[in-house]
Amino acid sequence: MNALVLGASGQLGLELVRLLGADTAVAHDRLSITDAEAVEALIKERKPEVVFNCAAYNAVDRAESEPEVAYAVNAEGPFHIAGACGRHGARLVHFSTNFVFDGSSDEPYVETDEPAPLSVYGSSKLEGERKAQETGARVLIVRTAALFGGPRSFPGRVLERARAGQALRVVSDQSVNPTFTRDLAAAALELVQADATGLVHGVADGCTGWDGFAQAVLAESGLDVAVESVPTGAYPTAARRPKNGCLASTRIAPLRHWREALHEALNP
Repeated sequence: MNALVLGASGQLGLELVRLLGADTAVAHDRLSITDAEAVEALIKERKPEVVFNCAAYNAVDRAESEPEVAYAVNAEGPFHIAGACGRHGARLVHFSTNFVFDGSSDEPYVETDEPAPLSVYGSSKLEGERKAQETGARVLIVRTAALFGGPRSFPGRVLERARAGQALRVVSDQSVNPTFTRDLAAAALELVQADATGLVHGVADGCTGWDGFAQAVLAESGLDVAVESVPTGAYPTAARRPKNGCLASTRIAPLRHWREALHEALNP
């Protein structure tokens, strides 16, 4: 597959590059997706069949005080990429987030549910979805949740604190589908091969609180360390998070259960 992976140094980008080859990688230090001319020039020169956009401003709390930066990357960036893809015959696979929902539902959110973001980050990602689709290019939006896979993702941080003897106080009233980047990358390629467009929710099977996720990480690692479950209010943050951050799909089957994926991630 003749492809480009933008944001290739992030945890999802690294998995896509692993599957597609090193020559597909375009890291942030090589290209800022906020630079419309540079995006246009790259896609015109490389002539990819598919562009995977993993680049994002994902500092959720900092976005509250830097909305212009968040919108430049998360909204205008996808617009530049989609426009260039449309002009040069490429498809775009753009990754989005469960933060486009407010979390007030009792059920996992599906593609047809109405978004209502609580934060600048969520609003900017939703605007990026809309702007990319408005270009008329062939665009696939893949919303996902709670990605893990790299050493600085949630399991790695939990293990680092546990091994350092630090207390683990983890939020219990926010639910998510912990989704392994390796599984999501493979699913994205399958969707491309199936010529999918539009909006898809791509997440692991099963939902859990962040405290349950932390407890599973410790159990998989053979560490007998206590996790104190605390409410969201114990950790005041600049940005509001959805209490129910779980997604489901009306279009594709869920990826394998997050516990199975976690076992593989921690026992390679």
